[in-house]
Parts: sequence; C-alpha cells; structure tokens
Amino acid sequence: MINFKENEELNTLNHSCAHLMAQAVKHLYPQAKFWVGPVVEEGFYYDIDLGDDVIRDDDLAKIEKEMKKCAKDAKKIVRHEISREEALEQFKDDMYKVDLIERMPEGTNISMYTQGDFTDLCRGPHVDNTKMCRFFKLLKHSGAYWKGDKNNKVLQRIYGVCLPTQEELDAHLADLEDAKLRDHRKLGKDLQVFMFSETVGSGLPMWLPNGLQMRRALSDYIMDKELAQGYVHVKTPVVVSTKLYKISGHLAHYKDDMFPIMERDNDEYCLRPMNCPEHMVMFKSTLHSYRDLPVRIAEIADDFRFEAGGALTGIERSRAFTQNDSHLFCRPDQIADEIKSVTKLILDVYHDFGFENYSFRLSLRDPENSEKYFGNDDLWTRSEAELREVLKEMDVPFYEAIGEAAFYGPKIDVQVRSALGHDVTLSTIQLDYQLPERFELEYVDRDGSKARPVVIHRAILGSIDRFIAFLLEETKGNLPLWLAPRQVVVIPVSPEAHTAYAEEVAAMLKQRGVRTELDNRNEKLGYRIREAQTNKIPVEIVVGDGEVSERAVTVRRYGKKEAVKMSLEDFIAAALDEIATKKNAE
Repeated sequence: MINFKENEELNTLNHSCAHLMAQAVKHLYPQAKFWVGPVVEEGFYYDIDLGDDVIRDDDLAKIEKEMKKCAKDAKKIVRHEISREEALEQFKDDMYKVDLIERMPEGTNISMYTQGDFTDLCRGPHVDNTKMCRFFKLLKHSGAYWKGDKNNKVLQRIYGVCLPTQEELDAHLADLEDAKLRDHRKLGKDLQVFMFSETVGSGLPMWLPNGLQMRRALSDYIMDKELAQGYVHVKTPVVVSTKLYKISGHLAHYKDDMFPIMERDNDEYCLRPMNCPEHMVMFKSTLHSYRDLPVRIAEIADDFRFEAGGALTGIERSRAFTQNDSHLFCRPDQIADEIKSVTKLILDVYHDFGFENYSFRLSLRDPENSEKYFGNDDLWTRSEAELREVLKEMDVPFYEAIGEAAFYGPKIDVQVRSALGHDVTLSTIQLDYQLPERFELEYVDRDGSKARPVVIHRAILGSIDRFIAFLLEETKGNLPLWLAPRQVVVIPVSPEAHTAYAEEVAAMLKQRGVRTELDNRNEKLGYRIREAQTNKIPVEIVVGDGEVSERAVTVRRYGKKEAVKMSLEDFIAAALDEIATKKNAE
C-alpha cells in the first residue's frame, strides 16, 4: 500500500487536494469553517464545522462533483504571507483559525494559499494549479472531536485520496477494495473466529470454536519446534504482586500501559503486561553452572495491556492477548549463536506459512531521550553492536530505527504491513543486560566464581492473536489444511440416498484426526457447495451414486472449479500427508 505521507510528491498533491475539497465544501456549505487538513498515510482528511448540517454518505458524491468543477477551472494556487496581526484580523470571525494563529509566536509571518475564491492558512507546499488534483476519490467520513478532546465539539471529518493519473487512482482504489476483503476483523467475523462485546469490554476478544482450534494448532506447532531446539515450557500466573514489577522496573516505566493496581490483604496486585519478570524468578530459584547454559524457558502466556481506545484494532491490537514468549539465559560468549538460532527459527516459521512481505528492523535507543531507558551508554553501545553484527553475519537485510528499543535493551523486530496499512511487529528478539542485573541472576562460572547471565527475550509468533490477524489477511481466510478449523465437509448429493456412505466417509476421516463435518441438510446440492465455499472450508467431498458404488470420493478444493475423483483410501492418505507436512494453501 502507498504511504502518502512519506512520498514527497504524493504528499504535496494530496495536501493540495485537501484544499480543493475544502473549496468545494465552502461552495456547497457557505457556513463551513475549517480546522486542519493534513496528509496522512492513507491520503488526506479535513476537519470541518458545518454548523447544524451533517455529512452523509450521499453527500460525498455531491462534494466530488463540485471538486471536479473547481479542478476543471485550473485555478493557480498562489502563496502569500501576511503578519500575525493581519491574519488575526482577517480571520477574527473564525474561532478555528484564530486558535491556530494564536499558537504562532508574535512577529511571525503567516503563509496562506489562495485558489480562486478560496483562501486558507497553510505552510505548503502545493501543486501549481487545481487541475493537477483532478484524479481523486473521497473515501469516507466520520465525526472527530476538535483537537481530539472529547469535551470539544464534534467536527465532520472527510477522508480522500489523490493520485497523478486516473490509472494510478483506479489501481489504488482496487488495492483498497482488496484490503477491505483482507481485513481480519471482517474475516474473523465471517469465519466465526472471534468476537467482541461491549458488555464484556472494549479490546477484550472472545475466541469462538473455530478460533480456539486455530490457536491450539498454532500453539502445538510452535511448541513442537521449540521442544526440538531444547526449550522447556512453563506456566505462570497472570495476576502478580507489584513487588515483582518494582524489581523489574516495569511499574516505573510501563505503569501507564497497565490495568489499575488492585489492593488485597495488605498487598498490591496487577494484571501482568508481560511475563519476563516471572521467568527471571524461575531461573533464580535454581543454582546453575556455566555448563547448564543456555537455559531456554518458553511459555504460551496470557498478558494484558491497557491500550488506548483509539489504538484498538481487532485482534491486531487488543487489551488481552497471548504471547509465544521465551527467555534464553546464556553466557556472554553464547549470545551470537543464540540470536542466530532464533533468527533462523523465525525464517523457518515464515517459510512454513509462505510469508514473503516482511522486513527486519534493528530497534535502537534514542540517545537524546536517555531517561526512558535503563543502563549506561557502554552497555547500550555494546548490545546494539552485537545485534547489528549478527544480522550482518547472517546476511539478513535490515534497517535501523532510533527510539524503538525496549526500555531495558535493543531488539530485532520483524515488521509486516497489515491490510489496514499498519506497520506492526510480528516477531521480536531483544538483548537484555538489565533485568539479570536487577534480579541479581547468577551462575557458577568455570573458575567457580559467580557470573551474571545475559537474557535474550524472543517471541516467534509474537502475539498469537496478532499472528492470526496477519495470517487471515495474508491468506484472505484461505487457510492451509493443517490449520483450518474446519478441514473437510462431506456433502451427499441426495440426503436420502447417499447419507449412509457420507456418514461412513466422515467417520473414517474423524477417526484419523481430520476435522470433518457432514452436511446432509435438505437443501439443494449447489446451495450446500456454495456455503462451504463461503465458509472457506479447504476440502469439499461430494458423494453420489458413482462414489457409493466405487467407494470413491469427488474432491473439490476451496477456490478451485475443477473436481477430482479418487478412491477414499487415496484421499485419506493424501489429506493426512498434507496435514503432517503442513503444506501451504494454494
């Protein structure tokens, strides 16, 4: 997806188109007053006070029509400056402009742009004339509090997008339509994966049977991979004493993102936002030799963070989520090998799922804002260099991002782009010298002295919730057979004549562990097949007279028009092999 904010040419074009839209709105609604009209990643918007009028869906077409008239005139967009005092006088009847002007220092010259009969405050730059903004589309509208303050008036916000040519606009609109179909919130609802309820609470997902089956399959998948690499799995409580987070530093650095503290029995408790402090306590409870390291503790862990309401995005960003979390306690000389091993595991998992559109980000401390972070400069320089060197040695392409480190250490993040255009972290590897120090972790070194281990925090699937969101969007819900909650549906051509054999087929599949349903409802065959396609069940088996007499099945895959007839035994063998090898959906 295009990022209009970062592309300089498109930024200027969309900024100009925002003014074009404001001009058209002013023609249609003479009472309109304008707040701000910035360019955002998705295009542009303008916040507008229309008095008693309210924008409705049908009004967008009316505004677009007026915009085309204004664009056709090819009015020059002219920049000029006036003093702050002159601007206050010119816009004295517009509280929104006065508010903007009064924020500017006295003695400041203020730039404005005029196109025909419309003038607005603006820093610019803009394109030469309005005709250059003629390839646009208004996308949606909503209400928005003035200055984002719920105590202020609700303004009308109109979103739009502008491209240099009609062909580019058409292609972008097609991409937007595709993104709507990929939106995990829609897919999750349509495929009955998860749900939300205001009665339960905002940002608190409830996993339906289909979703829980997906979570179970993913948990088994990643735990098996971890066991093969020497991990041990544990379970820790989701409610802990705040003493734990005072030691770790989370209470000082992360309190605003946590649910409120609870007081019971003269102690304070909280819902945990992460489980690394508990793993530190676990490691400390046993005496370790240098020969024991690395110790790899893993957990499928339920965590809770009080995300801002405006940031909640389905299961991509919620207030209750489950992490595929692990902490590797190692000697300093083991750091590079452990990070390489984790990176290889990430790449292996992404290969299994067919993920291709991702990038590695080296997330560093912001040295200009050092109070946000634990530790001294030398430790940060050392740990950042260690992560950088590993990525270079493995020849993994990456980019660096200052200010994205955790408060206790730098990290390698794997970034993906969601269908909604959000840049989100899927997997992460974090190098931590700080928490071992705060928890006074030790192991017995070769010479019998006590030494401090280093901890590598890592999450391969990251948040399982977010992983499922991205997986749904990448596949459009066309999940591989091994992961699909409903793997096979058996459909008798005639419920009266063929159900007995269909039941036998379904029973044999279920006995072999294949998640199978029987659809022998008294509905037309075409209707039942279409419904299986709508539910994106990977395999439909149709049985009629020929299949009964030959003990065969006719198999049709989701999204395919052709059907293949084969023996029942051959199908079962092929299905079991596909599930065992975790083959990707085609």
